[in-house]
Amino acid sequence: MSLIEERVQTPHPASPTQASPRVPPRTTQPNWAYAAVAVLGLFLLGVFGGASYLGVATLLAVVLFAGTEVATHQARRHLLHSAIDRIDLIAIVAIYVAVVVLYRVAFGVIEGNDLLLFAFFAAGMLGGVAGPVVYTVWGRRRSLATLGLSTADFPKVATFALVFAAAQFAVTFWGYKDFPGAKSVVTLLAMALVVGIFETIFFRGFIQGRLQASFGTAPAVFGAAVLYGAYHVGYGMDLGEMSFLVGLGIVYALAYAAVNNFFIMWPLLTPLGSFFAQLEDGELVGRLPWAALLGMADVVAVMTTLLWFARKHEKKLSRAPV
Repeated sequence: MSLIEERVQTPHPASPTQASPRVPPRTTQPNWAYAAVAVLGLFLLGVFGGASYLGVATLLAVVLFAGTEVATHQARRHLLHSAIDRIDLIAIVAIYVAVVVLYRVAFGVIEGNDLLLFAFFAAGMLGGVAGPVVYTVWGRRRSLATLGLSTADFPKVATFALVFAAAQFAVTFWGYKDFPGAKSVVTLLAMALVVGIFETIFFRGFIQGRLQASFGTAPAVFGAAVLYGAYHVGYGMDLGEMSFLVGLGIVYALAYAAVNNFFIMWPLLTPLGSFFAQLEDGELVGRLPWAALLGMADVVAVMTTLLWFARKHEKKLSRAPV
């Protein structure tokens, strides 16, 4: 649905139950059940690992959706009445494949050239942001809010974000003492923040949002989680590692579904998990020079500029006569 169509068909702000099936619910009524299960899933990170965490996260989500009347009603409504947006699905596949290929070249093909590696890595992140934004705003004439990029109800969103981040901090960094030197901490944290922007827009706002629009919340949560875990093949991870990340993807997807907002994940939840994973893995500790900060800043600058132009285009469409 285009912005102009939204103006014609929705003269007053719609409630989550009245929203178009093409647009994920707005951040007005948070889903406390999703939030509670997401917090529980984050705490269980300290108990389970690997494929066992995938099993636990899947069980939590299945019980949640089976016992949530809204979710079952929504799923039934989508299956019986909603048309699948095939153009959305084609866009998801095309951009996803492009991102995974770029990451795979960066971390599986290039050897001994850190500059070229970073170029492909940055191209993957930029493609994962630019693709969804251009497709959404210019291609389908939808708002940035359909990607979760909205400041609506920000105090409420910030409260949720702090609760989720505190739960993840408690099972990862509480009592953590093996921090490397300042250079490694700063550069790895900067990389986690930039990767977090890409992952939140791409996997949550775009993939999860578009799957939710066509199939409903439950299929979107599981679908986005599987794609999130599988994309790490670009990093060269094995099946066991990706299984764990599918489980983590389920928990992150539930956290995002609680309010459908970018800021529920960034700058705290997703970057915090990525930063801890990099410290535990140790592969990049001590390898990133201070100059890497300039590269990260360039990537953020391109993303920010694109979002600025997208916002201007969105305002232009909203003022256009119908």
